[in-house]
This record gives sequence, structure tokens and C-alpha cells, in this order.
Amino acid sequence: MIPHRPIPKNIYETDALRSQYLLFHYGKKSDILPFASGPMDALDFHRRCVNLLRKHVSLGPESIGLDLGCAVGRATFELARFCPDVVGIDYSAQFIKIATHLQKKGFIEFNKINEGRWGEKTRVCVPSGIDRRRVRFLKGDACRLSSKIGIFDAALLLNLIDRLSDPQLCLLGLSPLIKSGGTVLISSPYTWLEDFTPKKKWLGGFVAKGKLMKTIDTLKRILGVHFEFVGSHDVPFIIREHQRKFQWSVAQVSLWRKRRDNR
Repeated sequence: MIPHRPIPKNIYETDALRSQYLLFHYGKKSDILPFASGPMDALDFHRRCVNLLRKHVSLGPESIGLDLGCAVGRATFELARFCPDVVGIDYSAQFIKIATHLQKKGFIEFNKINEGRWGEKTRVCVPSGIDRRRVRFLKGDACRLSSKIGIFDAALLLNLIDRLSDPQLCLLGLSPLIKSGGTVLISSPYTWLEDFTPKKKWLGGFVAKGKLMKTIDTLKRILGVHFEFVGSHDVPFIIREHQRKFQWSVAQVSLWRKRRDNR
């Protein structure tokens, strides 16, 4: 995720978040959810989102992909299965360092928290069958991106917009980065919090002039100038905090195709 500016205490640079995100992105089922009664359909979120994107865009031997708010990089690698050039961008210096390590080495070891201060050494790997040379990671600000980073056939914004201090500014900057006919996938559980986004910048979850403002409607208004709304899906995901505590969420995944009369 890419905060527009460092958030309080910079939680994305902590060891606890590093452990959670590495497992969220790369952990095996046995690492994340060993309980048979758990929501198995919430695993492999990044792979499922990339596969959903693929259904709505034709990716060929010259396609370029963007993973905006890439965190530790799983979706970036998954997109590289179908694009020969993929750029992953995140604001967190630690996340970019980890993703770059994975790109170079193919694996990383870290301490997986089990209970209190008790943890265990764990290794996660980039899935097999992915050419890691197709991927590059850059530190950047989602709200101040330049077209110098490239023009893309497909872009992912996974669980990003509700972690930005100015999500509208990010969305307004998308059109110059996407080719005519290109597709953008945006996922979010719409967890609007003032710790990340000033209330006046929220895209939804409030009443204005007697009308309930929903995030999806605001997305349609902002993106509709340059993009066609393709559709939306409810996609669950799970984050392991420790061996007996999990965050189960359902993201709304929306797809947007750049209008061919827009440049």
C-alpha cells in the first residue's frame, strides 16, 4: 500500500507488519490458516485478483503492467506471468526493499509471530513458473506519479485507496498512465479511517446533503470521465495476525476500461 505521506508511527515499517504482509502475499495455506474450519476461499487473494483482471484485458508479448501500492510484491509477480514488463510501486521503503530482495533471490526468511513474543523462522518464496527478471520495484507516491514511469496496458490498485491521504488525487492521475483500451482493477474493503485519510477526503461512508455517499458511486463519478465501468465483484481475503487471530475481509473489486477516445 502507498500512503500519500508517512502515516502515524509509520506502521508499514514494523516487523509485525512485515510478517503479516509476507504471509498474506506468499504464505502457504499451512502457514496462514491451518484450521479446517477457516475461510479457505479467502487465500491467494493477489493471484485471484490478477486472474480476474486477465478476463477483461488482452495481455500480449509487448504488454506492460503496473501494480500500484504493491507492498511486498505478490501481485506484481503474478502479473509478470502474462506481461513481459511489470512495475511495482509502493511508498514504504521497507516493502520495496523486501520485494526487491524477493526479485533477486526468489525467497526471504523472517520471524512468523505465533503468540506474544514467541515466533518461528519461516521462509516464503516467489511462486514457481514466474520469470522474476520481468519485474522491477520502485519507491513512489501514488498521488504524485509521473508518466515517465511508463504507459501501461493493465494496472492493479489492491487495497490501496482507503490508505491514501488524497485518494481522489491518485484516481485523477490514472488516465495518463493507461493506454487506450487498457484496464484498471481496484480492490478495497473501504475501511475509511482518519488515521490514513482526512474525513473530508473520504470517497464514501458518510451522508452529504441528506444523501448516503458510497465509495463505488464516487469511483464512477471520478473515473467515469476517462474510463468505462466494467463491473464489480466481492472478493474475500484473510490476513494472519498470529496463529489464533485473523482479519477476514471482503474487498469490492471494480474493473475499469479506458475509453478508446481518450488519450
